[in-house]
Amino acid sequence: MDFRGASADAVAVLTEELLSLVSGPAASASPEAAAKAADTLFEVSQTLRAEPSLRRFLTDVSVPQEAKTGLVGEVFGGKVDATGLGVVELAVKRRWTRAGDLSDAVERLSEIAAVRGAGDEAPRLADELFAVQRAVQETPELRDALSDPARTNADKVALVDDLLGGRALPATVALTKQALAGTYRTASSALDEYQKVAASVAGESTAVVRVAAPLSEADTTRLSAALAKKYGRQVHLNVVVDPAVVGGIKVSIGDDVIDGTVSSRLEGAQRALAG
Repeated sequence: MDFRGASADAVAVLTEELLSLVSGPAASASPEAAAKAADTLFEVSQTLRAEPSLRRFLTDVSVPQEAKTGLVGEVFGGKVDATGLGVVELAVKRRWTRAGDLSDAVERLSEIAAVRGAGDEAPRLADELFAVQRAVQETPELRDALSDPARTNADKVALVDDLLGGRALPATVALTKQALAGTYRTASSALDEYQKVAASVAGESTAVVRVAAPLSEADTTRLSAALAKKYGRQVHLNVVVDPAVVGGIKVSIGDDVIDGTVSSRLEGAQRALAG
């Protein structure tokens, strides 16, 4: 999700407000409260996306704020979590560059709240999201089942429950179900975005590390420290054991690629000889 101008400013302010509510000193601050807020925010985002007239009214700068918050209370009050509803009421008071940014922003806030809902298990959440994404990418049957337009969303949600229920964190299950909503191009791209959100909430970057064999704990620690020094922040490592690497290591962080594999060095040498 790409927010610009007033929408980017609104998302930044609302993110701070949400985090203060679900992880600050307030009585409502707890992983359980964050998870409930995440459910509410996602539900509201889907309603806003499905109801253009409601979305336009709530983003119309000529409509008084009291009218907007009053309508939010009428539509959602008593049906959803109070903390999440409070964030939505704050959201409709903000200015938005595009009407569609409101639904996107509320969904982004649901992702952030879901990450907070993992509590101290946030590193495990990031690992599980990566593992689910890999499973979707590498298992054609699963990928097709989750993207099949002929299957109902209820069927797909049931499939997620069968695969992950009791085996993964509730936050992992919730976000995997959200990935089916169609907001992102594919479920895999949604899961990739969720990993970035999880890293951002933790003040980290995410790196995909491809190696021929599993890294030792000492190697992992050294690599994490080296990347943290290079990028100026902690880096969460998603390690992929890939026999095609042959030897060495390949690290991808965003658009940056650090390729220290044997095959890469051989290709470089071949190009130098050919030149």
